[in-house]
This record gives sequence, C-alpha cells and structure tokens, in this order.
Amino acid sequence: MKANTDKGSAGCRLAIVILNWNGVEMLRRYFPSVLTCSADEGVEVIVADNASTDDSMGVMARDFPGVRTIVLDENYGFAEGYNRALAQVDAQYYLLLNSDVEIRQAHWTRPLLDYMDAHDDVAACQPKLLSLREGGRFEYAGACGGFLDRHGYPFCRGRLLGRVEEDRGQYDGVADVLWATGAALLIRAQDWREAGGLDGRFFAHMEEIDLCWRLRTRGRRVVCIPQSTAYHLGGATLNQGNPHKTFLNHRNNLLMLYKNLPEEELHGVLRARWWLDRLTALQYLLRGDIANAKAVMAGRKAFRRMRPAYEVVRRENLRRMSDAHPQGRVSYSLLWRFYVMGRKTYSDL
Repeated sequence: MKANTDKGSAGCRLAIVILNWNGVEMLRRYFPSVLTCSADEGVEVIVADNASTDDSMGVMARDFPGVRTIVLDENYGFAEGYNRALAQVDAQYYLLLNSDVEIRQAHWTRPLLDYMDAHDDVAACQPKLLSLREGGRFEYAGACGGFLDRHGYPFCRGRLLGRVEEDRGQYDGVADVLWATGAALLIRAQDWREAGGLDGRFFAHMEEIDLCWRLRTRGRRVVCIPQSTAYHLGGATLNQGNPHKTFLNHRNNLLMLYKNLPEEELHGVLRARWWLDRLTALQYLLRGDIANAKAVMAGRKAFRRMRPAYEVVRRENLRRMSDAHPQGRVSYSLLWRFYVMGRKTYSDL
C-alpha cells in the first residue's frame, strides 16, 4: 500500500477520513462541503482510496492538492479499508465519513468533540443523519442512533425497518445508543485500537454495529449528538435492493450475533432466525425477486461456513464482557411490534 504522507500532519486532534472507491462524482459534489465546514484548528481531512479505477485520485491531485490521500493497493472493502487506512493516521479521534455525505453546518464537529472531551466513558458518537434525497427526513443508515431487537434486527431513533420518519426535533436530545452509523462515526483512537477496529472479514455492512456492540460490552458508551447534523445520500455504492447487499447484510448480521450474544441467548436467537430468514426469502419469492431470495439463503450458508473461524473471537468477546453498562439491546421483537401491533415510529415502541 502507498500513502503520500508528505501532506499529512502528525498527531492532530481529529482526523476525518473518507474512504473512497470509484466515487469521483461523490468527491466532486460533496467533498468541498466537508472541507469548508471542517476548517477548525486540529482537524485534518484525509481521503483514503480503495484502489479506485476511476479518476478519483486525479481529481484529488488537481482540485484538492493540499489534502492528504492514502492509496491502498486493492479494494479491501469498507471494513478492512478503514483498518488499513487508520493504521497510517495519528490522531486523538477518528471520524469515519462516507463520501456521499454533505455538511451544511459550519464547525459541525465541535458539538461531537466537546461532548467526547467532557465524557471520558464515551467511546464513540454520531451526529444526526438526515437524508439528502428526501429533505426533512432522517436517513436510513443511522438517523439518530441505533439499537438491536431480541432477534438482531437493527433499528434507529427515526427509522424502523424500511419506514423513515420526518425530523421534527423529536430526537434532539443526546442519547445513549447501541450503535452509531458508519456513515459518520466519531471514535477515540484508543478505543478503536483496543477493540481491534472493524471486522475486516465483514467487507461491508453491519461492521459498525459489530464494533459498537463490542465497545458497549466492554463497558464503553456510544451516543448520538443531534446538535451536529450531516446529510447522507445513501446507497451510493450498493442500493437498498441490491442482492449482494442483501447477502452481506444477512451473513454479517448472523456473524455479529454469533460473535457477541451471551451464551444463554445465542441458541434461541439463532433458532428463531432460522425461521425468520426463511420467511424473508419467501417474501422475496412472492414478489418475484428470486435474486434477493437466493441472497438471503446464500448469506445463511456463508455464515455456517465462516462460523467455526469465529469461535476464538466469540470466546474473547464473552471474556471481555463488562456489566458496567447495559448492552443497548431490547428484549422485544421489532417485527411483532411493527407488523402486528402497528407501532411504526421509534417513539411508539
């Protein structure tokens, strides 16, 4: 791997790192807003590139010559790409930021950093995430911070399953969550290192939930700080209905559950998911979406194949588990409350 480290500053307070892969149009459209709104002392913006084959690095060299770039030698995916990029960055805090995020709030990182500085027990945080596609609504990928239900289904303050709420200020209080979105995740470098970063075997999807879950079980807090706001396009690499995305989400969700669930819960949850995943595949089939139905079952098959390699990781996670803070998982079924009880917003749960 290569990095033009001559443009990087050592030991900054905050490094905003954008991982790019063939995102030249995203860089042209949204990167200037990040630079403009992040112009604070001690903040460095870095673009790490996953061996793009488009003109991404050419645009960086021509249009943003003062910005440090880290060029990886192949496409390592979101998870391992960040692991390798951040290994080359010296900062107190890292902020992982998607290339399709627009910033409209000057000094937007200050509320995040101020809160982190004042709360040593907080490992990571996120801003309020709003949609660039639908003005005034939360964005699917993280909204105002996320949780997991009893069967491992993620949801957010502002988004349940596929239903996204309008932002009316209903979640404007700082809140503890189980996971913060990887679209705009601020984390202490020390916590990143001690937790082992993202799980590179995930490649993409669910990796930030897994990381935050590991942080929470180690007695660290994760919060959403909605006094800071970011706008996310979403689906810039893989859209919501892409079968490969379906495959990664199902495989990685099961791997995450296996890695992190306490022993007394694991087998019951996996038995329930045996049925629920098949019901999901059946729903795709009834809609005529054979590719996504196959992707669900392929994800389960890949989970079974990879599961033995995670036994050591699971034992270590359980050994490190702390009782200092609740894990942030809820005891109820999101599917039951959403589909049967008709509770369609986070506030109604």
